[in-house]
Amino acid sequence: QVQLEESGGGLVQPGGSPTLSCEASGIIFSRYSMAWYRQVPGQQRELVAAITGVGYKHYADSVKGRFTISRDDAKNTMYLQMSGLKPEDTAIYYCNAKLNSRSGTYDYWGRGTQVTVSS
Repeated sequence: QVQLEESGGGLVQPGGSPTLSCEASGIIFSRYSMAWYRQVPGQQRELVAAITGVGYKHYADSVKGRFTISRDDAKNTMYLQMSGLKPEDTAIYYCNAKLNSRSGTYDYWGRGTQVTVSS
């Protein structure tokens, strides 16, 4: 059974620097591209940052220079270091694991962790 478990969310003051973690089980983690998405109620889920199995990284323009995505394949864990948080960063942050292979596409989601930026 595949599980993606996010942690590290909560109430953060503007300008704060929390780190989100996503621990995966049930998959060969190193083969998957991993990503963080976020969603505000009533809005579409949006890509925040992604990292491939070989370490290529992509960021949404809104978080470039403030967020850093990384992964530790030995720990089956992905991270999102956040800094300079703004109220508009408030959202539920979701972990995603995706693999395109000859046998099909495998796409898994975590349940999300709430990040609220407020003083």
